[in-house]
Amino acid sequence: MPISLSCPRITPATQIWVKPSAEMQFLYGNNVIKSGLGRITENTPAYTGCVVYSMSDVPLGFGVTAKSTDECRKMDPSGVVTFHQSDVGEYLRGESEI
Repeated sequence: MPISLSCPRITPATQIWVKPSAEMQFLYGNNVIKSGLGRITENTPAYTGCVVYSMSDVPLGFGVTAKSTDECRKMDPSGVVTFHQSDVGEYLRGESEI
């Protein structure tokens, strides 16, 4: 008789893609604003962890969504979409402290 293991349902991570003009801003530790938002996963809730990518699908770091997908569509271009948590540039900025 086969044994089955119950495991939690794995859902795809929330993903955000930033425009090339906003990549360096994110890599320097700034939040993602709507004018720099390229794409966002559909039905993303507010205050959810997300992976931030460049438009060429290169992972840049992690963040927390500030607004849901629907709220992002209605907000002004200077509004914060994602709060910065960590990025690939942190190693270089903190290298002297290691």
